[in-house]
Amino acid sequence: MTVESRWPAVTTEITIVGGERYRVEGAAQDIERAILDAARGSIMELAWFDDADTGERIGINPEHVVLLRVPPS
Repeated sequence: MTVESRWPAVTTEITIVGGERYRVEGAAQDIERAILDAARGSIMELAWFDDADTGERIGINPEHVVLLRVPPS
């Protein structure tokens, strides 16, 4: 058993305009920082995350984020 399989990955839920939700890997503080960095970057810079359910890389427009939430453990 690896360390990763003993403890669940830390995830954060991102809600965007329109109510669509994404569960991504990472602590809320790190996700917030990535969103703020993208918002301060060049025009149309996306914040990139790993989808916690599929492992797929997803880019989120920081201007569309309305809520960050730490799911209950």
